[in-house]
Amino acid sequence: MIRAGVVGLGVISKFYLAALERSREFALAAVCDLDPAKLAKSAVPGYRDHREMLADGGLDAVIVTAPNDVHATVCRDVLDAGLPVCVEKPIATRLADGEDLVARAARRDVALFTAFHRRYNGNVLALRERLVGGPPIASLTVRYLERIEEHVGGDRWYLDATRCGGGCVADNGPNALDLVQLFLGSMVLRDVRISRDADGVDRRATLVLEGAVVELDWSFPGEVKDVEVRLTDGTVLRADLLAGYPEFKESLWHEYAGLLREFAEAVREGGAWRDSGLDALSIVDACYRRENDAGRRTETRDHRHRGEGARTSP
Repeated sequence: MIRAGVVGLGVISKFYLAALERSREFALAAVCDLDPAKLAKSAVPGYRDHREMLADGGLDAVIVTAPNDVHATVCRDVLDAGLPVCVEKPIATRLADGEDLVARAARRDVALFTAFHRRYNGNVLALRERLVGGPPIASLTVRYLERIEEHVGGDRWYLDATRCGGGCVADNGPNALDLVQLFLGSMVLRDVRISRDADGVDRRATLVLEGAVVELDWSFPGEVKDVEVRLTDGTVLRADLLAGYPEFKESLWHEYAGLLREFAEAVREGGAWRDSGLDALSIVDACYRRENDAGRRTETRDHRHRGEGARTSP
């Protein structure tokens, strides 16, 4: 059995804990969280500092579900301890940190596994099966629409752009982008349109990629998560990720079970493991940089226009 420690006992951790309990390959060995009340509910040793958990030993792998802004720090310590790590997306909030983690995992010959749970959705897998042997994909649309406040529970850090790494592009974007990678095998950003709220948080975005469009919304009244594939012969096929799972977040139970099975494979594969964690972070980084560049160009044009107006004024 792979003895796993879990860092972070927030809203997503319950899906991991349930999957660990049912797993034939993993056993929960320790948990870590800043909240003593959460630790008190655990039947395994609990720690308030992940470094203490690592120092005590007895672990074969670590799962990180802590807030986005500490992903890089925790994963760095886990990798430096020579252990494989499964980390919720994004692997880091800064591209440079993500690149550093990938390099560390390679040096230590252990897996850096990104938790893209949507690729294990039963309806997504069924759609992929339908595509086998058929015409090529002409275009792909991935929609990830929700009202974020309904999904974060007590984890209010999601609404803090600094801790989250941004808004819908930084947090939901990687899951949607991984589905693009799953179906097309590559991702190239062509354009991005981002809408921000009064606090500057990106609440809506459209990412135009080569052969695909990703639609993100953190202010949607309800929830839509789906993939639409248009084939070269004109056929349109669709996977509704929520179909058959009517309860709130019901699909996540089987998705995280599938994720854990693949993490076990990654543990065995070691440093040779590769997924789209860094690729997705790179696209997110490119989205924000492109938006910033466009903003600077607009400011420059406005400044020039104002200057021209001043020169021609009587």
